[in-house]
Amino acid sequence: MCRPERDVRLLSQVHDLSQFQRFVRICAGRIGQVLNLESLSNDVGISSKTTKAWLSLLEASFIIVRLQPYFENFGKRIIKSPKLYFTDVGLACSLLGIETVEQLSRDPLRGALVENLLVLELIKARLNRGLDPRLYYYRDSHGREVDLIFQSARELLPVEIKAAKTFDKDFLKNVHFFQRLVGDRAPKGFVLYSGEHEQTIGSVELLNHMHAEHIVL
Repeated sequence: MCRPERDVRLLSQVHDLSQFQRFVRICAGRIGQVLNLESLSNDVGISSKTTKAWLSLLEASFIIVRLQPYFENFGKRIIKSPKLYFTDVGLACSLLGIETVEQLSRDPLRGALVENLLVLELIKARLNRGLDPRLYYYRDSHGREVDLIFQSARELLPVEIKAAKTFDKDFLKNVHFFQRLVGDRAPKGFVLYSGEHEQTIGSVELLNHMHAEHIVL
């Protein structure tokens, strides 16, 4: 039994460890997704009450983190459920059966795992300075989504995260949408990707993942 499972079992008095292990693995498969409690409960075969309790315990044990949505009265139906991430991407990979870099490069969740890594790095960059992360995500009922919104006083900085090494102009689409939505409150935005070439494209900065912390410092 790995240490996180042992600690959580002691806290929650989990009686069916195999079911709890299945729950954690299914959570790993939903990294970067909007949390749907009913769907998660149905997939594991537990009640919504148990799902809420287990999620709270995983969060209290620093195994998962829930990224809250950013919403205002934009005149549109905004998604208000959090997104799910793991605090240890290596643990998430293990739960998904990913053991090598080659497996990761081919895995359909590669993009979500890269997103998870960058979200956690930015959260840690803020917390390590004793600051509220002030990081959110945006999604509306039409599926338009921005991976991260960093709130700095009145300003809102939209951030898109991509696993690709080659820039595509479509990477800018959701950033530009959010900038139009909030006007001068989002004077600039960012795209984080795996490529080496960094540049400024209008109001959007294209940065390598290694330089992600510059956004929130």
